[in-house]
Amino acid sequence: MIKVAVLGYGTVGSGVLEVFQKNQEILNQNVGEEIELKYVLDRKKFPGDPVERYLIHDFETIVNDPEIKIVVEVMGGLNPSFDFVKRCLENQKSVCTSNKELVAQHGTDLLLTAKEHHVNFLFEASCGGGIPIIRPLYQSLTADRIDEVSGILNGTTNYILSKMTSDGYGFEEVLKRAQDKGYAERDPQADVEGYDACRKIAILSSLAFGNYIDYKDIYTEGITDITATDIKYAKAAGAVIKLLAIGRRTDQGAYALVCPVMIDASNSLYSVNSVFNAVSVHGNMIGDAMFYGKGAGKRPTASAVVADVVEAAKNPGTTVMGDGWNAKKLELMPLDDIPGRFFVRIQGNIAACLPSVESVFGEVDPITVPSIDREFGFFTGEMTEAQYKEKTERLEGIIHMIRVRF
Repeated sequence: MIKVAVLGYGTVGSGVLEVFQKNQEILNQNVGEEIELKYVLDRKKFPGDPVERYLIHDFETIVNDPEIKIVVEVMGGLNPSFDFVKRCLENQKSVCTSNKELVAQHGTDLLLTAKEHHVNFLFEASCGGGIPIIRPLYQSLTADRIDEVSGILNGTTNYILSKMTSDGYGFEEVLKRAQDKGYAERDPQADVEGYDACRKIAILSSLAFGNYIDYKDIYTEGITDITATDIKYAKAAGAVIKLLAIGRRTDQGAYALVCPVMIDASNSLYSVNSVFNAVSVHGNMIGDAMFYGKGAGKRPTASAVVADVVEAAKNPGTTVMGDGWNAKKLELMPLDDIPGRFFVRIQGNIAACLPSVESVFGEVDPITVPSIDREFGFFTGEMTEAQYKEKTERLEGIIHMIRVRF
């Protein structure tokens, strides 16, 4: 019999208990032997809750119990999660986590610790909730040279941008609606400023490219400056605005960024709406592959965590991910060197101002919206971020810029 402990009984922790209770027979069949939940650690008491029979309050009980072979960490944050996870691995207990913050900041250390002690550190639920993306990167796609992993990695921001597009409301109004529906936290900063997506793309890019990427090196821009007017221009261009997280390697080097991007229907992420997430992977042999589903939520995330438990249970005494990624840090290209196209809104009458724009940017694709007065927009050709900045210094009246992928 394999016995499991869970650290944390919040939203995901309660989902893990639910999976064990409802799918116990399936789990036993998939593992090939009986697997049983023994402990759930939490500081709180839950009178009348099904967790009572498992509930303990002292981590030492878990780390010192030789019967516990697998530990699920769903506490979130770094303290005390990092210390607890590290000690479990050092005591030859595999760990499965949904904690993106932990993996992004300490993943290299924890993967090496797991390998040293012949156990597993698995984190399928850390980047896409119920979307299976981590395992394909370290198992199914290992014959490919992955040159890009990108996607919509945050359900809150995707819901907000989708509702702004469909209903025509501004950011603040849609954010409040998202909070009322439980799609956004009372303090939404981690989501709307892009920090959540940043940690996720750091993890995915590290796996895809084979070297550790520090999330603090990734240029990150949220959606708080996106307006209903921006959405109108996107619609007029047959496009939508999404918060994209992009990791890419080229002959010139690798880069990663998180920012609002205008995409059209030729992009597979165009029709990913509401709270859904999607990850697109491009390899030199497979071409394009996309993974789609709910990126968060109690049951999808808990299902992914327990799938890792099954993986660990089926692979005792070995580390299925190997190193996960090389501990040597991958240096990213400076933002100034990253190439792209840009959509720019500028004050003024198009007939009077377009010659000035083209004297700076060269030939552009202008766009107007009948309901928007005293300004117009234009799409640039491809250039680096530094070239774009240099050109804007020679042009007055720029209102806003959004990066473009089409």
